[in-house]
Amino acid sequence: MNVLIVEDEQRNANMLVRLLTELDPSIVVLQVLESIDSTVSWLKDNPMPQVIFMDIRLEDGLCFEIFQQVDVLCPVIFTTSYDEYALKAFKVNSIDYIMKPVRSQDLQSSLKKLEILQGKASVSDPIKDILTHLSSKEPVYRSRFLLPYKDGFITIKVDDISYVYSEQKITHIVNYKGDSFIVSQTMEELEEELDPRFFFRANRQHIIHIDSLASIQNHFNAKLKLILANDPTREVIVSREKAPLFKNWINS
Repeated sequence: MNVLIVEDEQRNANMLVRLLTELDPSIVVLQVLESIDSTVSWLKDNPMPQVIFMDIRLEDGLCFEIFQQVDVLCPVIFTTSYDEYALKAFKVNSIDYIMKPVRSQDLQSSLKKLEILQGKASVSDPIKDILTHLSSKEPVYRSRFLLPYKDGFITIKVDDISYVYSEQKITHIVNYKGDSFIVSQTMEELEEELDPRFFFRANRQHIIHIDSLASIQNHFNAKLKLILANDPTREVIVSREKAPLFKNWINS
């Protein structure tokens, strides 16, 4: 069995390789990749593996961006420390969702599911039950932030946020008055916490509110340039790959 591993922590990657080869010495680990970009490049240039073991939080973002940039045509087994991404994982041809630290018996169970699927059997009922349960739950998005301010705290309502940006690995939220506040969350965490009906991850550095847009302009190479109403000097570039997603978001 040819296996691809996507994991940005070397210790976890080494452990996964060891456990897999102990369970089945015939397993061949084709590559261990650490980022979204390297995984997309590898999948474009190589034959599809029989299964991918994939961490969710990688060094350059959430792994779900991979599925937006390239067709992944093999089963995926997610290995992660976070359980809040389960529903999203099963929407991108996942067959299992293993919580870290990965144990040998968990891997054995996942490989058994893979064998069943390769034998053309249907996905097991427990997975369908999980999907049904998670789909029936309304997602809860953040409504406010409590932030340190001077000698106390200040509350910032999500409705007052114009955009979010990251600079030198520090995340800032900016309100419509132009005031900027530092938050502890990463861009990836905020992307999950903010309601996607109103907020869009335009690129790695920016998440914008739909009401913050002053204009949308065509940019070179099929990209888009967004001008923000309360900060017209800030140009937010949407890549060619994300431009269709942005247009669908605006039209929804």
